[in-house]
Amino acid sequence: MTLPTEILAKAANQARGLAIDAIHKCASGHLGLPLGSAEVGAALFGSLLAHNPDQPRWQNRDRFILSAGHGSMFLYSWLHLSGYDLTLDDLKSFRHLHSKTPGHPEFHETPGVECTTGPLGQGIANAVGMAVAGQMAAARFNTAEHALFDYRVVCLAGDGCMQEGVALEAMEFAGHQQLGNLILIYDANDVTLDAMADKTQSLNITARFKAIGWDVQTIDGHDLGAITKAFKKARRAKSGKPQLIISKTIIGKGIPEVAGTAKGHGEGGAKFADGARAGLGLPAGEHFYVSDDVRAYFAAHKKRLVRAANKWQRTFKAWRAANPEKAAELDSAATTPSAAQLLESIPVFPADAKHGGTRAAGRDVLQPLAAKLPLLIGGSADLYGSTLNYIATASDFDPAHRDGRNIRFGIREHAMASIANGLAYDGLFRSSVATFLVFADYSRPAMRLAALARLPVVYVYTHDSIGVGEDGPTHQPVETISALRLIPGFEVIRPGDAEEVAGAFAAALARTDGPTLIALSRQGVPLLNEIPAETRRTGVQQGGYVAVRESGELTHILLASGTELHLAVAAAKELGSGVRVVSMPSMEVFERQSAEYRASVLPASCTRRVAIEAGVTALWHRYVGPQGKVIGIDRFGLSAPGPVIFKELGITSEALVAAARSL
Repeated sequence: MTLPTEILAKAANQARGLAIDAIHKCASGHLGLPLGSAEVGAALFGSLLAHNPDQPRWQNRDRFILSAGHGSMFLYSWLHLSGYDLTLDDLKSFRHLHSKTPGHPEFHETPGVECTTGPLGQGIANAVGMAVAGQMAAARFNTAEHALFDYRVVCLAGDGCMQEGVALEAMEFAGHQQLGNLILIYDANDVTLDAMADKTQSLNITARFKAIGWDVQTIDGHDLGAITKAFKKARRAKSGKPQLIISKTIIGKGIPEVAGTAKGHGEGGAKFADGARAGLGLPAGEHFYVSDDVRAYFAAHKKRLVRAANKWQRTFKAWRAANPEKAAELDSAATTPSAAQLLESIPVFPADAKHGGTRAAGRDVLQPLAAKLPLLIGGSADLYGSTLNYIATASDFDPAHRDGRNIRFGIREHAMASIANGLAYDGLFRSSVATFLVFADYSRPAMRLAALARLPVVYVYTHDSIGVGEDGPTHQPVETISALRLIPGFEVIRPGDAEEVAGAFAAALARTDGPTLIALSRQGVPLLNEIPAETRRTGVQQGGYVAVRESGELTHILLASGTELHLAVAAAKELGSGVRVVSMPSMEVFERQSAEYRASVLPASCTRRVAIEAGVTALWHRYVGPQGKVIGIDRFGLSAPGPVIFKELGITSEALVAAARSL
């Protein structure tokens, strides 16, 4: 088909008009990219992308990610023109309460939006994760007879995205992994928010990308023919390298008063809307205008897209008939076993099992779960030897082993978590990643977005307290657990022994509505065999539970999390028959339980309560009340052997006993 440049150029100007009108109407938003990259949008959505507006999650669609999410009207305009369930009224409601067109694109909110973007650079890393998923899917499910998965992941990013460290981490990873199904379009308009880009960057982008293993093309981003030629070349490339298209554009093109300047970035140009609309050939007085011929073109193009998707469905049907085992594995992505079903596959730990750290229990629990969940993927930031989350029966994911289930991310914690989000957005594979808990601060922005987008990523973060010992306060995350507990929708589970670890992994992998962090220890802890294994396993799934019930009249409640649980159990034995021990591996999960259940665990009648955790104390006061006490660490740690630090900082059963008796 010959590229219909005349109608696509017209569509580009009308998309500019939609962006101008939407942003002018709400007096908020970013005009620069929607206007500057309008021809890129016209070429992609009007000709080049394989997608199906009637089925936004069609499995073999090209994934388009707008990393520069502040330019959201770019995406909304083209989704609307393409025929997605996004009406003109939705565009008119841009940035309004409960609209389908929020200020930045949000997953789940708008049909056709592949991921939540806005924090710059995250979308690039998400695209890398989707490209990983595409390579894995092709390796696992394609056959000589049926090329089921051959889509491309296309990402549009700006100068701000390219400056963020997470983007460079992800782009280096993509180059090393030879993710040839990834196409990054760099909207190179030489402007950042505050000033011209040369105020903050002087990098040779072409040289950088070639050095990290990418193919690079540079084009005029307003030339529809050049855009099309470059994209097709990138799509056909046989080098095995990810593809960068540097698209030289004029920011705010169409508003002469601000075009090509930093003023064109935000909504400042909206005040020139009337003159701009006239210059773009749009009718005076008719806002949110789309001509009949542009509508007709995109309606016809949608029919072509749907036909292509239906043709793929016929291939898919034939593939299913010829490959029932592969089909069953693919279908497993749509169903998530319950925690109870997952626990059935994890043997109970022998009563005489050695007292290893909970990270060692995590290693043992992971293996049967990986066998039960063939689409579970693990990764580590250069710490498999410490985090112990390697899937033993699988190989590394690399260019020679695209079916590998273990991803070596290198020392790239931020990109690791963001790439895990990309895998989760894609939806076929279940992602879990690992590093030391203290480095959650490096991955936290991606964790926050996982919670916002309700992505079921699992973080297996180890070395969870002062038990790290000699490495000292730089590696002892005394405040990190509490900080993560504050993220809405984010669940932290800090298990106290091996059986609680089993319950934690089952709960995390059964969850489908958000991310979960399992915090595991380096230091050894005893198996708490005085508590039935079933109680420990299922108790974790309720967040908090009665681990040791009083045998006499209730006088005290001791609360503990993680590796401090055994200290509470020991203290209860010394304090006598009226003491209850409550294990609280997850405050967030506990708060989701019914008021009746929470009251049964923590009855209001018992006000003599003491909580203990090797971390900051603030969040525990909600459970001990004004008359209770919290034993914790409201300071940074120390460099010394772990047992010495616990004693020095008063995280002991003796301290628990003394505190309880003082009430």
